[in-house]
Amino acid sequence: MTTELPLVVGVDGSDGSMPAVDWAADEAALHGLPLRLVHGSLWERYETSAPSAGPPRPPGRAMADHIVACAAERAARRHPGVPVTTGVLLADAADALLHEGNNATALITGSRGRGGLGPLLLGSVALAVAARAHCPVIVVRGGAGPAGPHDRVLLGAGDPATGAEAARFAFREAENHGCVLDAVRAWRCPAREAAGADTLAEAPGRDHELRARAELDALLRDLTAEHPGVRTQRTTVEGPAGTVLVHRSAVVRLVIVGARRRQGHCGLQLGRVAHTLLHHAGCPVAVVPQRV
Repeated sequence: MTTELPLVVGVDGSDGSMPAVDWAADEAALHGLPLRLVHGSLWERYETSAPSAGPPRPPGRAMADHIVACAAERAARRHPGVPVTTGVLLADAADALLHEGNNATALITGSRGRGGLGPLLLGSVALAVAARAHCPVIVVRGGAGPAGPHDRVLLGAGDPATGAEAARFAFREAENHGCVLDAVRAWRCPAREAAGADTLAEAPGRDHELRARAELDALLRDLTAEHPGVRTQRTTVEGPAGTVLVHRSAVVRLVIVGARRRQGHCGLQLGRVAHTLLHHAGCPVAVVPQRV
């Protein structure tokens, strides 16, 4: 987070969006960035047009204005020095955020909006934004966040060719927060799964582990040199990457994963690991896109 573009937060007045406002305000203060609070609503479609002779605002618009005003007041109380702007867009909430993301350092959402059905379910807006945005998206879930007690940032290390942006983001976050960067590369051995504990599976398993270590080293090599002050712990673990990262997310400040963005592809582009974390992580999740 090094540009002057704002951190954009989606707000809808729900309990789930308030931690996102707090998290974003803390980040904006730390990085010296402005904060923009956005509410997307299609209220106009469901209300009759108001007369033109100066009546009160339609209830839907009044509620939208109230939502962003309350969020702005909350952010100002938390960090009075952070510049805050607000916007009410006549658009679907996800489309509004994706539009704002074209001029944002990052998009921040809560894990659940007004339609949430339970603490483990991810809101449809958060999922759509994480799967389609072309800037980093942070979904604030769990109970840690920037003001939490944990001093580690967790990177789910992807392939060197597709995980470079996520790794770069992770180094910057670890450096700015003074955190240890815990870089984890998970690996699987189909031969071992088929053979169980058979010793014949040990050699293939060793090959997979060595390959994972080499890929992790390749991903981090240049960034380690660029950020010599960041303490880095490298780990390769056998197992499903999503399960491994969810387990470790309970004791870190932020977990970061990459997401491929294929040019010309307009649908959802979110890998299995990111999808698992967004639904089950114990801390905020950053999904960092990379074009391939």
